Amino acid sequence: MYIIIVGGGKVGYNLTKLLLAEKHEVLLIEKDKTKTPGLAREFGESLMEGNGSRVSVLREAGANRADVLVAVTGTDEDNLVVCQVAKAVFKCPRTIARVNDPRNESLFSTLGIDATVSSTRLIDSLIEEQVKAEDMVIPLVTLRAGNVEIIEVDLSSSSWIMGKKIREISLPEGAIFISIIRGDEVVIPKGDTELAPGDKVVALVKKESEQALREML
Repeated sequence: MYIIIVGGGKVGYNLTKLLLAEKHEVLLIEKDKTKTPGLAREFGESLMEGNGSRVSVLREAGANRADVLVAVTGTDEDNLVVCQVAKAVFKCPRTIARVNDPRNESLFSTLGIDATVSSTRLIDSLIEEQVKAEDMVIPLVTLRAGNVEIIEVDLSSSSWIMGKKIREISLPEGAIFISIIRGDEVVIPKGDTELAPGDKVVALVKKESEQALREML
């Protein structure tokens, strides 16, 4: 499957990494020239510098053959335009947009966007209901809204949680693990997943618990 992702922030970065790990053909488009060098080192030919809302950029990216286009910039207006261009000009069969303001979801649907993801709605639901399974942490696409943040932390070799299983760790209130980046592999954490030296932990956490979680890691 060929997937184009527009927006190289936290959401776009982690989504690209996950999809590449699943062996999809992925192209990440980012217009911020200060971000592209680091993304290029990470993703190589799977990174393109440019404004994803422009027809010429999407044409160069091969939007005419894309199976899915995902717009995950930090601006609802940009995400809407990107998806509309992909639909109207390139006949992309499926478009997905990140919606930062949940009040815009119905508008996106009315204007023909196939699917939306509201970070505010999902995070509120997650934190409110403490969505957990008995032996695993529920994985999510990296999101950010309100008083909740996504953080990445390199696991310290001196951390007391080194070598422990996820189910054995008592996290600060309002914090959950989303994924573990281990070399070139993205690990979806489950209850029996052990943390190892060199792991990078991606976590969803309330701002007031961030420092406690960082100290733990």
